[in-house]
Amino acid sequence: MSKKRMIHAINDTLDSEMAKDPSIVLFGEDVEISLFGDTRGLKEKYGGERVRNMPISETVMTGMAVGAAAVGQKVICHMMFGNFMYTGFDSIANQASKLRYMTAGQISLPIVYMGVFGGGRSSAAQHSDAMHPIFMNLGGLKVVLPATPADAAGLLRTAIHDPNPVIFLQAAGRGGEMGEVPDGDFAIELGKATKVHEGDDVTLVAIGAMVRPALKAAQLLAAEGIGVDLIDPRSLVPLDTDAIFRSVRKTGRLIVVDEARDMCSAASHISALCADQCFEALKAPIRRLTVPDVAIPYSPTLEKAILPNEGSITNAVRTLLRKKSLAVEV
Repeated sequence: MSKKRMIHAINDTLDSEMAKDPSIVLFGEDVEISLFGDTRGLKEKYGGERVRNMPISETVMTGMAVGAAAVGQKVICHMMFGNFMYTGFDSIANQASKLRYMTAGQISLPIVYMGVFGGGRSSAAQHSDAMHPIFMNLGGLKVVLPATPADAAGLLRTAIHDPNPVIFLQAAGRGGEMGEVPDGDFAIELGKATKVHEGDDVTLVAIGAMVRPALKAAQLLAAEGIGVDLIDPRSLVPLDTDAIFRSVRKTGRLIVVDEARDMCSAASHISALCADQCFEALKAPIRRLTVPDVAIPYSPTLEKAILPNEGSITNAVRTLLRKKSLAVEV
């Protein structure tokens, strides 16, 4: 076990897997100079045939990824910012997500579409979206959002070798965060949530970048005698519904914290599933903490005001615990 920054955990995983498997290729925007640091040094090790910068044409990149994967390559397509996936959306939505099904499994598409997502850095509206709900809705894609260096390494290793396309979203501004990463070629199964904090009073499901403020809130509330069961799904497609349902049935209360806009968010989907499957256990209404249905502001003050944070999560838990039980005597 060693401590690494998230960008170094990603870089080490890419390096390790490319060294073992010559079919892995990496291309994207500025992957040679590596603006974020996660692909640094790979061009020098593996050459321009396997690691190459692309023109700023996301349509070309996403289409190339499908073609290369269809003929046997394992493709890592680095889009830099997740927002740029919108520009290359046709090949992702109409080709990558559908070709395995349309060819009855004759074509495998081991593609990892990488990008940073989310606000908090005043990167303005075209660089700050949390776009995971769009990809959740397509069918045929897997969607992962690591919150720690260990999860980034383990999920990425699994994603690289998955025969289906995977959307791998790294929280913006979190690449420098430190964390323990297991040694060796460890991998994390997609669709397996992790319990970040144990408690009996309320379930918090926090997605991606929201895990850190949710954990801080849970620790603060623990000092007040409030037990928070904090679940990090790690992957949204597939989703570990069993882990979420177990927690909700234990606590009877649920808050879902999601950096996406509220309408059709991952929080909305998880809330609906729990309302369907855990209604008899609920002691209070389900609460969603999300972003309003607006563009992410450039202004640091305005951006901070609309993103869920430690304070808003803590207040939501306290408010929910004051709600009267939903149970109705007959």
